[in-house]
Amino acid sequence: MSTSTTQVAPQDVEKLSPDEAALDQGLPTHLESLKNEYEDNSRVPKLSILQIFWLFFSQFGIFAWGGPVAQIALIKERLVVKDQWITMARFYRVFGVYQILPGPEAAELCMFFGCLAGGRWGGLAAGLGFSLPGFVLMLIASYIYVVVGFGNTYFDASFRALQPMVAAMNPTSMTCYGQILRATHKIMEHALVSHETKQLNVWLVIFALFTAVNSALRINWFISLGIYGLINMALVRRYWPIAGLLFVLQYVGYALYVVFRGVPSPLALALGIARTPDLSHLFVLGLVAGSLSFGGAYTAIPFIQAEAVILGGWLPQQVFIDCIAIGNLLPAPLVIFATFVGFQGGYVHGGLGYAFSGATVITIGMLSPCFIFTIIGHHALEKLVRNKFLGAFFDGVCGSIVGVIAIIAVQILGETVGTTGRIKPTTVDGVLVVASHDAVAAVLYLLALAVLYKFTHKYTSILLILCGALAGQFLFV
Repeated sequence: MSTSTTQVAPQDVEKLSPDEAALDQGLPTHLESLKNEYEDNSRVPKLSILQIFWLFFSQFGIFAWGGPVAQIALIKERLVVKDQWITMARFYRVFGVYQILPGPEAAELCMFFGCLAGGRWGGLAAGLGFSLPGFVLMLIASYIYVVVGFGNTYFDASFRALQPMVAAMNPTSMTCYGQILRATHKIMEHALVSHETKQLNVWLVIFALFTAVNSALRINWFISLGIYGLINMALVRRYWPIAGLLFVLQYVGYALYVVFRGVPSPLALALGIARTPDLSHLFVLGLVAGSLSFGGAYTAIPFIQAEAVILGGWLPQQVFIDCIAIGNLLPAPLVIFATFVGFQGGYVHGGLGYAFSGATVITIGMLSPCFIFTIIGHHALEKLVRNKFLGAFFDGVCGSIVGVIAIIAVQILGETVGTTGRIKPTTVDGVLVVASHDAVAAVLYLLALAVLYKFTHKYTSILLILCGALAGQFLFV
């Protein structure tokens, strides 16, 4: 019994579609190539739980200086560009999914890669490895703050010098450091490029710009991400009227809100759940804040401020500002500022011993949502990333993310290079002091930037921190 096969004549090959020609030659089709691009885990190493913990502790947790932009760039350059665990296209699709989930994106990305290398326990180990250095350092900083206090001249001087220097830190690879805006540019190189044509997608650029505008109008980033994801789905299918309607409706809704409720206020999220900073209320405060932290800690900051500073009254406004500034200094996701809040609340409620418990429970509450969504829902999230129907939505989200990251970068730069607000310029001399301190901060920022570009060793940032703390004693004492 013989089996016959149908051969395609050479003169007919040019009549075939690209996929048909690939099949005839035994090559993967375009659709199969796209599938491999988003599903291929063949380059991901299989690691033990301890290996995963140490990888994310030693390579990312300790060197996570410079905030979310820096941390995401560090993870991308090491695991995607250098080690090639997954493709760049898949990375940005996954990043798009985590942007619409609560929690720090850098920690979620670490847990995602941990899940690839070691399952759910690997994801837990990766998340703990990334978060532990920042948590321990924030505990130490909280203790020093309570015992010594920012009223101490020497402590305050080092803090002033470190702020602008940390603003310049943004690792864009394992061994190369740059500034925050440079990292935004690096992310834009891929997030604003069409995965189909490999060309700059003008629509994604527009989404980024209008997301930045929405942020200035105090429109929640989560709303912007969803709107521009849906708009991109409509544009890809050439549903022009629907895309235009969605774009207009977001501003009509905003205008109606302003007319009837006034300009959106950060205090609108306050629920009154932490009027007393005991352990149960601190845990709930962290849990709710973590559940609201879409786009990272910046969404949670006004909520905790409303609960602890305005409604609770147990956290002074200046102390709250200090804890955000310290969070920006540490190698950790910015949500780690909640550790400081819990420490202060516990200290007010039950003394120094109670403070460590308060710091621990609020941190567990703050990080629980991102751990739950990322680890327990890992396989469901993977299906979302692979779903081609939702691909256009995630591309739109990625474009909008660039606007969010750019706003974050500018905010961090403005907060750290500018005055800390400690000097009250009530006289002409006071104004001159503020101006001179701002000038010194700008010089420190530029010097740190020059050093980071010149010296590419991964320990450069740590040496800069030590030098900055020492320099502050000579500049601001």
